[in-house]
Amino acid sequence: MKAFNPADFAALIAIDWADRKHDVCELDQQNNKTTFSVISSKPEAINAWANALKQKYNGQKVAVACELKKGPLIYALSKFKHIILFTINPSTVAKYRKAFTISGAKDDPTDAAIQLEILQQHMSKLNVITPDTESIRSLAQLVEYRRKLVQDRVDLTNRLSTTLKNYYPQALDWFNEKDSMIFCDFLLRWPSLAQVKRARKQTLHDFFNLHNSRYPDVNEKRINDIKQAESLTSDNAIIGPNLLLVECLVGQLKQLMLSIERFDHEIKSIYKQHSDRFIFDSLPGAGPQMAPRLLAAMGSNRERYQSSEEIQKYAGIAPVTERSGKKEWIHWRYSCTTFLRQTFVEWAGQSVRYSFWAKAYYEQQKSKGKPHNTIIRALAFKWIRILFRCWKTKTAYDESTYLEALKSKGSPLLKYAVESKF
Repeated sequence: MKAFNPADFAALIAIDWADRKHDVCELDQQNNKTTFSVISSKPEAINAWANALKQKYNGQKVAVACELKKGPLIYALSKFKHIILFTINPSTVAKYRKAFTISGAKDDPTDAAIQLEILQQHMSKLNVITPDTESIRSLAQLVEYRRKLVQDRVDLTNRLSTTLKNYYPQALDWFNEKDSMIFCDFLLRWPSLAQVKRARKQTLHDFFNLHNSRYPDVNEKRINDIKQAESLTSDNAIIGPNLLLVECLVGQLKQLMLSIERFDHEIKSIYKQHSDRFIFDSLPGAGPQMAPRLLAAMGSNRERYQSSEEIQKYAGIAPVTERSGKKEWIHWRYSCTTFLRQTFVEWAGQSVRYSFWAKAYYEQQKSKGKPHNTIIRALAFKWIRILFRCWKTKTAYDESTYLEALKSKGSPLLKYAVESKF
């Protein structure tokens, strides 16, 4: 990625964004003149401001710094070729303000001036927002939104289970998977024990068969359990409100599951068409959910990352080492993209089931007394190095090739695997 310096731009601009308006601090490089202004957050106002910059500086490049990496303002400015976007960590601005402002109080115009000073003095250390291809940008949002919907589904099923325990706990025992259509439809049709006990045996059989639950032993046990079940309570003051809440939660859960299916379809469609798909399909444990997330994490621009260390730090996988005098300590990296870290950590966890060396590494570290989360993060650190090499060289991952590399280096990991025979 090209390294920029202030001399490359006709103007340096910093924006302190807000919901309804944006404070702007602009430095005209030719006249060395700084001006302050305010623009509306409406699309028309942002477009007019960006076009005015193009006319004012005769189409020359202008550098714009902001505390955002994504969002409406970034999306609006990204389409203008004469604007190069730089992102500044909000904590950097806050610490800068605290260091050089007596009160330390936040003030939008002052913050814009602080960002401009950071842009002017430390441009080479700031990240440039470089949009990837349309398919990758679309995929990145889809997989992140899907992950949030899945978490919503977990929260909703937990709340539903808690509510059922108040008056109808038997329903939880009859179905192993709570995030399923059969469970939802069962509760919508028979939201209380009294109602399902009145149902005929054939009606229940027809219901289970209609939902592709065609295991006679399972269905027979369910029906027997239903007929023999005893009420937790007969107090309508308890049953009535909880029954109503269950019906509301089940309706939300069904709609949520349908929405996740729509996201899955769209993600699969984009992923299948990408030329790098073969790389991520070859990764152990990636599967249909993790492979698109890993593709979105790496992107299509091979110049985006120059080393695996850059990815490890950006994703928050690489730990931070601090030193003071004779003391040295290592801690968790706090400033990172949370979803990106989740992606690599969750994939590393899945890889233990599908990769020989990953399983060996997990067992080796476990034998040393390391906790599960620590091992998985360390494993993710190793996987990023492998993935970076595959991605950079456009090569599919091959487990046997990697094992041969470990063998040629005399890796103690393979020796442990042979001796332990896990």
